[in-house]
Order: sequence, then structure tokens, then C-alpha cells
Amino acid sequence: MTRPPASLEGVEGAEDEHRAGHGNDLEHQVHDTPPAYRGSWLRLAVTLTLRAAFRPRLALDLLSVVWAFRARRWFTSPPFLPLPPREYIRWRMETAYGDPDAVPPADDVIRFARWRRKLLAL
Repeated sequence: MTRPPASLEGVEGAEDEHRAGHGNDLEHQVHDTPPAYRGSWLRLAVTLTLRAAFRPRLALDLLSVVWAFRARRWFTSPPFLPLPPREYIRWRMETAYGDPDAVPPADDVIRFARWRRKLLAL
């Protein structure tokens, strides 16, 4: 391996060499779901419900997100709840976390709900 230019020797050069030596791990970094994104949808729903129970503005923000993501004509098929289509959620998790089976942390959902409210000026 060639040495970096003299201007990069020291801290920056060592960081570059360290990163270059671990480039083969990129495949695992991209496709392994971080532990923070594993969990259950039930746990996420309970956590969000408990947080929203004491913060009315948060409750409105979360309900607004759920309503916006609902499947169209949700009332025509069981379970007759305004839930988003499974394929849509899998796509959202794939684009956001790199894994269609990821479950977002509650803080990410809350941050998104607040961002959406501010963006749409609700």
C-alpha cells in the first residue's frame, strides 16, 4: 500500500487508511438491520400511545400521520381499520432504514410527525 502524501500524514492520513482497510465491511453495514431498528410494531404502538397520552399536540400529530398513510377504501376489507398497506410500509422502511422489516424507533416517528406538521403548516 502506498503512503499518503505528506500533507495527509498524521490524523487525517491514519483515518483514511483505517477507512480504506474496512471497505469490505460495507456490504454488511448496508444490509444488516441495526439493533435500534429491530423490535415489534406492537411495542412501537404502545410506546407512541403512552407518549401521546400526556401530550395532546403529539397525539394530533400522530393521528394525522396515521390518517394520511391509511389505505384508500380501508373500510371495505377486514380488519376495517385505517391502516396503511403492508407493501407501502415495507417500502417506507426499505427507503428509510435499508430493511423492509425494520421497525422505526419511536423518536423517529415522533420527529417525522412533527416535521410533517410544520411542513404542511397544520
